[in-house]
Amino acid sequence: MFNSTSGNNKKRVPDWLNSSLWSSSPPPPPASPSPKSSPNDVVADRGVKSTPATSAKSSVQKAEASKYEPPAPAPPKVAVTAPPAVVVRAEAPKVEAQDLLGSQGRYYSSEDDEEDGARSNVDAVADTASEASAAVTVSSPVSAARPASSAAEDISRQAQLLQELSRKVINMGELRRLASQGIPDGAGIRATVWKLLLGYLPCDRSLWSSELAKKRSQYEHFKEELLMNPSEITRRLEKSSLKNDELDGEDKGFLSRSEITHDEHPLSLGKTSIWNQFFQDTEVIEQIDRDVNRTHPDMNFFSGDSSFAKSNQDSLRNILIVFAKLNPGIRYVQGMNEILAPLFYIFRSDPNEENAVSAEADTFFCFVELLSGFRDHFCQQLDNSVVGIRSTITRLSLLLKEHDEELWRHLEMTTKVNPQFYAFRWITLLLTQEFNFADSLFIWDTLLSDPEGLQETLLRICCAMLIIIRRRLLAGDFTANLKLLQHYPPTNISHLLYVANKLRTHPAG
Repeated sequence: MFNSTSGNNKKRVPDWLNSSLWSSSPPPPPASPSPKSSPNDVVADRGVKSTPATSAKSSVQKAEASKYEPPAPAPPKVAVTAPPAVVVRAEAPKVEAQDLLGSQGRYYSSEDDEEDGARSNVDAVADTASEASAAVTVSSPVSAARPASSAAEDISRQAQLLQELSRKVINMGELRRLASQGIPDGAGIRATVWKLLLGYLPCDRSLWSSELAKKRSQYEHFKEELLMNPSEITRRLEKSSLKNDELDGEDKGFLSRSEITHDEHPLSLGKTSIWNQFFQDTEVIEQIDRDVNRTHPDMNFFSGDSSFAKSNQDSLRNILIVFAKLNPGIRYVQGMNEILAPLFYIFRSDPNEENAVSAEADTFFCFVELLSGFRDHFCQQLDNSVVGIRSTITRLSLLLKEHDEELWRHLEMTTKVNPQFYAFRWITLLLTQEFNFADSLFIWDTLLSDPEGLQETLLRICCAMLIIIRRRLLAGDFTANLKLLQHYPPTNISHLLYVANKLRTHPAG
């Protein structure tokens, strides 16, 4: 896509980035906000710490870099929706209502962010008034922060989605098409659509009731079997033995020592010993507890002293423990809590009370399905295999080289920025730490709905993240670029997804 030139001339920006869609004049800059704080919760034993630095740019560099930025788009006007009672990424500053689309929809490179401090996302910062209001009003922060196209388009798409969901047999192709444009907030649409996209609900609506009942019952069985303390298991065995003795007409009321098997003894080191397994699980459970307590501390939904928040934390903990015990090859890896949080938030916020009450069970099965597509990324033994995380990061590098060889060469050859330094977290945590919570939900609509699969779509979005800040990257050195990529700047999500989609529809060559 990028045409080669002779001598020292640099390559042109792709033609599709110069589309008339982005041909309006940029708006005047608003007041400068405070910088975004660094994200937390990376896979601790395999993550990479950021390198602090400052990025100095001369006027010559700016003039040279300006050749690579497309004109700013002129979006339609959008109606303002009141923010819900939930705290989302409190570290980011609030913006005025007229800035919902990032100062009239312009997408910002890091250069723009540094010069005028413009931000494209509004943070919902209203606290929960009470536990009851939290349970009702946490439906989603997207209405206040998502860079949607227009209120009219949202209403139209919501009507189309509701119509599709009302069919006896749902057309998944049409559902994916509608969802890929962003799922409007409200009416519990996102919860139902995500369950369909993840294969948790069948296309035939007549099967929903029976499938949900079966899966929810199965999850309760998992909890009863896997979350029980060995002491309770021993007591149940004793009680069962006593009943058998009574049926046999025996007078003995207690177990004799000979009837306590080796595997039931707390000091047993046998591989099948329930006590030995219990002590081995303790370390994993302690790590899960620490991570759950750190999950979105800026959101009252997940954090705080309310019984509602505590209940939600307990649900996250239960899901992760059950998953770890059912998947001994992977168990729990730090960061899984960040992937689990959006699913549970959406399902627990379903206005359908029956679905909200069963959110823990629904989230568990959707979490398993979501991880099935890239679970090998969490297995350290497979890091260097063709299905491991390093192979996936290499694919991202090749994708960037295909679409923007100049930028690829500057990052990896000139400044020596290894993509593993920043892409490891991007890929393993599905971008949940690079954007605020509301924008993450919007991105996930696209990730889950793409028929090519989550991983292919994720790599295109990651590549687009590099391309839309190419001007600053080309002007930066190792330290500046590493800091920038580990602390990704605020970005118009609609344009980011537009560029990512263009990488598919406009292949290089």
